[in-house]
Amino acid sequence: MTEQAISALRDIHHQMREVLTGLDVGQWAEPSGCEGWRVQDVVAHVTSNLKNTVDPAPADQNAPELKAEEAMDALVEPRLGWSPEQLLAEYDQYFEGWIGAMSSLQEEPTASTVAPLADLGSHQLHLVANAFAFDHYCHLRIDLADQASALPPATDDMVRPGIDWMLAGLPQMQVEELAAAVQEPLLLDLTGPGGGQWVIGPADESGLVSVSEGSAEVAATITSSAHDFVSWGTKRSDWRQACSIDGNSDAATAFLDTVNII
Repeated sequence: MTEQAISALRDIHHQMREVLTGLDVGQWAEPSGCEGWRVQDVVAHVTSNLKNTVDPAPADQNAPELKAEEAMDALVEPRLGWSPEQLLAEYDQYFEGWIGAMSSLQEEPTASTVAPLADLGSHQLHLVANAFAFDHYCHLRIDLADQASALPPATDDMVRPGIDWMLAGLPQMQVEELAAAVQEPLLLDLTGPGGGQWVIGPADESGLVSVSEGSAEVAATITSSAHDFVSWGTKRSDWRQACSIDGNSDAATAFLDTVNII
Protein backbone atom coordinates (compact mmCIF):
# COMPACT_ATOMS: atom_id res chain seq x y z
CA MET A 1 0.00 0.00 0.00
CA THR A 2 1.02 3.64 -0.01
CA GLU A 3 1.48 4.66 3.63
CA GLN A 4 4.43 6.74 2.42
CA ALA A 5 1.91 9.03 0.74
CA ILE A 6 0.24 9.85 4.07
CA SER A 7 3.57 10.92 5.54
CA ALA A 8 4.27 12.96 2.41
CA LEU A 9 0.93 14.72 2.69
CA ARG A 10 1.66 15.73 6.28
CA ASP A 11 5.14 16.99 5.40
CA ILE A 12 3.94 18.94 2.37
CA HIS A 13 1.08 20.40 4.43
CA HIS A 14 3.43 21.65 7.14
CA GLN A 15 5.69 23.29 4.56
CA MET A 16 2.78 24.82 2.66
CA ARG A 17 1.30 26.18 5.89
CA GLU A 18 4.69 27.70 6.74
CA VAL A 19 4.91 29.39 3.34
CA LEU A 20 1.36 30.70 3.40
CA THR A 21 1.76 32.15 6.89
CA GLY A 22 4.66 34.25 5.63
CA LEU A 23 2.86 35.81 2.65
CA ASP A 24 1.69 39.40 2.64
CA VAL A 25 -1.52 40.55 0.93
CA GLY A 26 0.29 41.41 -2.29
CA GLN A 27 1.89 37.99 -2.55
CA TRP A 28 -1.46 36.25 -2.23
CA ALA A 29 -2.56 38.11 -5.36
CA GLU A 30 0.54 37.28 -7.41
CA PRO A 31 0.24 34.97 -10.43
CA SER A 32 1.25 31.38 -9.71
CA GLY A 33 2.94 28.80 -11.90
CA CYS A 34 -0.49 27.36 -12.70
CA GLU A 35 -1.66 29.34 -15.71
CA GLY A 36 -4.60 31.60 -14.95
CA TRP A 37 -4.49 31.13 -11.19
CA ARG A 38 -3.23 33.54 -8.55
CA VAL A 39 -1.48 32.23 -5.46
CA GLN A 40 -4.75 32.43 -3.54
CA ASP A 41 -6.55 30.47 -6.28
CA VAL A 42 -4.02 27.65 -5.89
CA VAL A 43 -4.72 27.63 -2.16
CA ALA A 44 -8.46 27.70 -2.85
CA HIS A 45 -8.01 24.59 -4.99
CA VAL A 46 -6.07 22.78 -2.27
CA THR A 47 -8.40 23.63 0.58
CA SER A 48 -11.58 23.01 -1.43
CA ASN A 49 -10.38 19.46 -2.08
CA LEU A 50 -9.94 18.91 1.64
CA LYS A 51 -13.39 20.25 2.45
CA ASN A 52 -15.06 18.34 -0.38
CA THR A 53 -13.55 15.07 0.85
CA VAL A 54 -14.56 15.54 4.49
CA ASP A 55 -17.85 17.39 3.99
CA PRO A 56 -18.99 17.08 0.36
CA ALA A 57 -21.85 19.16 -0.95
CA PRO A 58 -25.00 17.20 -1.86
CA ALA A 59 -24.69 15.76 -5.35
CA ASP A 60 -26.85 17.25 -8.08
CA GLN A 61 -28.25 14.23 -9.90
CA ASN A 62 -29.10 16.37 -12.93
CA ALA A 63 -25.66 17.92 -13.29
CA PRO A 64 -23.47 16.66 -16.16
CA GLU A 65 -20.47 14.52 -15.24
CA LEU A 66 -17.39 16.73 -15.06
CA LYS A 67 -13.83 15.94 -16.03
CA ALA A 68 -11.29 16.13 -13.19
CA GLU A 69 -10.04 19.60 -14.06
CA GLU A 70 -13.60 20.90 -14.57
CA ALA A 71 -14.56 19.58 -11.15
CA MET A 72 -11.57 21.31 -9.58
CA ASP A 73 -12.46 24.61 -11.25
CA ALA A 74 -16.03 24.27 -9.98
CA LEU A 75 -14.75 23.99 -6.41
CA VAL A 76 -12.43 26.99 -6.76
CA GLU A 77 -15.00 29.32 -8.37
CA PRO A 78 -17.06 30.11 -5.23
CA ARG A 79 -13.85 30.83 -3.31
CA LEU A 80 -12.42 33.37 -5.76
CA GLY A 81 -13.53 36.26 -3.56
CA TRP A 82 -12.40 34.75 -0.27
CA SER A 83 -9.77 36.45 1.84
CA PRO A 84 -6.49 34.72 2.72
CA GLU A 85 -7.77 34.40 6.29
CA GLN A 86 -10.88 32.55 5.13
CA LEU A 87 -8.85 30.16 2.99
CA LEU A 88 -6.42 29.38 5.80
CA ALA A 89 -9.28 28.85 8.25
CA GLU A 90 -10.86 26.27 5.94
CA TYR A 91 -7.50 24.62 5.32
CA ASP A 92 -6.90 24.22 9.05
CA GLN A 93 -10.47 23.12 9.76
CA TYR A 94 -10.49 20.16 7.41
CA PHE A 95 -6.87 18.99 7.25
CA GLU A 96 -6.91 16.35 10.01
CA GLY A 97 -10.25 14.94 8.89
CA TRP A 98 -8.91 14.75 5.34
CA ILE A 99 -5.76 12.95 6.47
CA GLY A 100 -7.99 10.51 8.32
CA ALA A 101 -9.97 9.90 5.14
CA MET A 102 -6.79 9.31 3.13
CA SER A 103 -5.48 6.93 5.82
CA SER A 104 -8.71 4.91 5.76
CA LEU A 105 -8.13 4.26 2.06
CA GLN A 106 -4.98 2.33 3.00
CA GLU A 107 -7.01 -0.32 4.84
CA GLU A 108 -8.25 -3.49 3.16
CA PRO A 109 -10.53 -4.29 1.49
CA THR A 110 -10.93 -0.63 0.50
CA ALA A 111 -7.26 -0.21 -0.42
CA SER A 112 -7.37 -2.73 -3.27
CA THR A 113 -10.82 -1.77 -4.51
CA VAL A 114 -10.65 -0.42 -8.05
CA ALA A 115 -12.86 2.59 -8.74
CA PRO A 116 -13.20 5.11 -11.59
CA LEU A 117 -11.69 8.53 -10.88
CA ALA A 118 -13.38 10.72 -13.51
CA ASP A 119 -11.17 10.95 -16.61
CA LEU A 120 -8.05 9.91 -14.65
CA GLY A 121 -8.86 6.23 -15.18
CA SER A 122 -9.74 3.44 -12.77
CA HIS A 123 -7.33 2.83 -9.89
CA GLN A 124 -7.00 1.05 -6.58
CA LEU A 125 -8.28 3.45 -3.95
CA HIS A 126 -5.07 3.47 -1.91
CA LEU A 127 -3.56 5.49 -4.79
CA VAL A 128 -5.87 8.44 -4.11
CA ALA A 129 -3.41 9.53 -1.39
CA ASN A 130 -0.61 9.39 -3.97
CA ALA A 131 -2.68 11.49 -6.35
CA PHE A 132 -3.05 14.16 -3.69
CA ALA A 133 0.66 13.91 -2.79
CA PHE A 134 1.41 14.68 -6.45
CA ASP A 135 -1.14 17.49 -6.56
CA HIS A 136 0.02 19.21 -3.38
CA TYR A 137 3.73 18.80 -4.12
CA CYS A 138 3.19 20.27 -7.58
CA HIS A 139 1.28 23.24 -6.24
CA LEU A 140 3.79 23.97 -3.47
CA ARG A 141 7.08 23.29 -5.23
CA ILE A 142 6.17 24.24 -8.81
CA ASP A 143 3.24 26.66 -8.75
CA LEU A 144 4.36 28.47 -5.58
CA ALA A 145 8.08 28.02 -6.24
CA ASP A 146 8.84 31.73 -5.87
CA GLN A 147 6.98 32.00 -2.58
CA ALA A 148 8.47 28.70 -1.33
CA SER A 149 12.05 29.42 -2.39
CA ALA A 150 13.33 29.44 1.22
CA LEU A 151 12.17 25.89 1.94
CA PRO A 152 14.80 23.17 2.34
CA PRO A 153 15.16 20.73 -0.58
CA ALA A 154 12.37 18.18 -0.85
CA THR A 155 13.16 14.67 0.35
CA ASP A 156 12.67 11.36 -1.43
CA ASP A 157 9.76 10.59 0.89
CA MET A 158 8.01 13.78 -0.19
CA VAL A 159 8.56 13.41 -3.93
CA ARG A 160 8.26 9.68 -4.64
CA PRO A 161 4.56 9.14 -3.76
CA GLY A 162 3.56 11.73 -6.34
CA ILE A 163 5.87 10.24 -8.96
CA ASP A 164 4.28 6.84 -8.35
CA TRP A 165 0.87 8.36 -9.04
CA MET A 166 2.01 10.14 -12.21
CA LEU A 167 3.32 6.90 -13.69
CA ALA A 168 0.36 4.83 -12.49
CA GLY A 169 -2.08 7.30 -14.00
CA LEU A 170 -0.24 8.11 -17.21
CA PRO A 171 -1.47 5.18 -19.38
CA GLN A 172 -5.15 5.91 -18.71
CA MET A 173 -5.02 9.69 -18.96
CA GLN A 174 -4.05 9.84 -22.65
CA VAL A 175 -4.98 6.47 -24.04
CA GLU A 176 -5.13 7.16 -27.76
CA GLU A 177 -2.45 9.84 -27.83
CA LEU A 178 0.13 7.72 -26.03
CA ALA A 179 -0.70 4.60 -28.03
CA ALA A 180 0.13 6.57 -31.18
CA ALA A 181 3.23 8.20 -29.71
CA VAL A 182 4.95 5.18 -28.13
CA GLN A 183 5.99 2.78 -30.87
CA GLU A 184 9.16 1.48 -29.22
CA PRO A 185 10.09 0.90 -25.57
CA LEU A 186 11.62 3.88 -23.78
CA LEU A 187 13.44 4.19 -20.46
CA LEU A 188 12.45 7.09 -18.21
CA ASP A 189 15.36 7.66 -15.83
CA LEU A 190 14.37 10.07 -13.07
CA THR A 191 17.19 11.29 -10.85
CA GLY A 192 17.39 12.88 -7.42
CA PRO A 193 14.76 12.69 -4.67
CA GLY A 194 11.80 10.60 -5.81
CA GLY A 195 13.73 9.11 -8.68
CA GLY A 196 13.96 5.68 -10.26
CA GLN A 197 13.74 3.99 -13.64
CA TRP A 198 10.63 3.00 -15.58
CA VAL A 199 10.18 1.35 -18.98
CA ILE A 200 7.41 2.86 -21.09
CA GLY A 201 6.27 0.22 -23.57
CA PRO A 202 3.99 0.28 -26.65
CA ALA A 203 0.28 -0.28 -26.14
CA ASP A 204 -0.87 -3.88 -25.83
CA GLU A 205 -4.27 -5.44 -26.62
CA SER A 206 -5.83 -3.31 -23.87
CA GLY A 207 -4.92 -0.19 -25.84
CA LEU A 208 -2.81 1.14 -22.97
CA VAL A 209 0.91 1.78 -23.01
CA SER A 210 2.73 -0.16 -20.30
CA VAL A 211 4.71 1.37 -17.45
CA SER A 212 6.95 -0.96 -15.45
CA GLU A 213 9.57 -0.08 -12.89
CA GLY A 214 13.07 -1.29 -13.78
CA SER A 215 15.22 -1.29 -16.88
CA ALA A 216 15.30 -3.16 -20.18
CA GLU A 217 16.65 -2.88 -23.72
CA VAL A 218 15.03 0.26 -25.12
CA ALA A 219 15.11 2.53 -28.14
CA ALA A 220 16.03 5.58 -26.07
CA THR A 221 16.69 6.69 -22.52
CA ILE A 222 15.15 9.92 -21.25
CA THR A 223 16.87 11.43 -18.22
CA SER A 224 15.40 14.14 -16.01
CA SER A 225 15.22 14.92 -12.32
CA ALA A 226 12.04 13.66 -10.66
CA HIS A 227 11.27 17.20 -9.53
CA ASP A 228 11.47 18.52 -13.09
CA PHE A 229 9.24 15.67 -14.28
CA VAL A 230 6.46 17.09 -12.10
CA SER A 231 6.80 20.33 -14.06
CA TRP A 232 7.27 19.19 -17.66
CA GLY A 233 5.05 16.14 -17.21
CA THR A 234 2.14 18.51 -16.50
CA LYS A 235 3.09 20.88 -19.33
CA ARG A 236 4.02 23.62 -16.89
CA SER A 237 7.40 23.81 -18.59
CA ASP A 238 9.05 22.56 -21.77
CA TRP A 239 10.70 19.15 -21.39
CA ARG A 240 13.58 20.41 -23.54
CA GLN A 241 14.73 22.53 -20.62
CA ALA A 242 15.06 19.52 -18.30
CA CYS A 243 15.54 16.29 -20.28
CA SER A 244 18.41 14.63 -22.07
CA ILE A 245 17.92 11.85 -24.62
CA ASP A 246 20.30 8.99 -25.33
CA GLY A 247 19.29 6.90 -28.35
CA ASN A 248 16.44 7.31 -30.82
CA SER A 249 15.56 10.96 -30.35
CA ASP A 250 12.52 10.79 -32.64
CA ALA A 251 10.96 8.01 -30.55
CA ALA A 252 11.67 9.87 -27.30
CA THR A 253 10.46 13.21 -28.66
CA ALA A 254 7.15 11.75 -29.79
CA PHE A 255 6.52 10.55 -26.22
CA LEU A 256 7.75 13.72 -24.53
CA ASP A 257 5.70 16.00 -26.74
CA THR A 258 2.57 13.99 -25.89
CA VAL A 259 2.81 13.60 -22.10
CA ASN A 260 0.33 15.82 -20.26
CA ILE A 261 -0.47 14.43 -16.81
CA ILE A 262 -3.48 15.82 -14.96
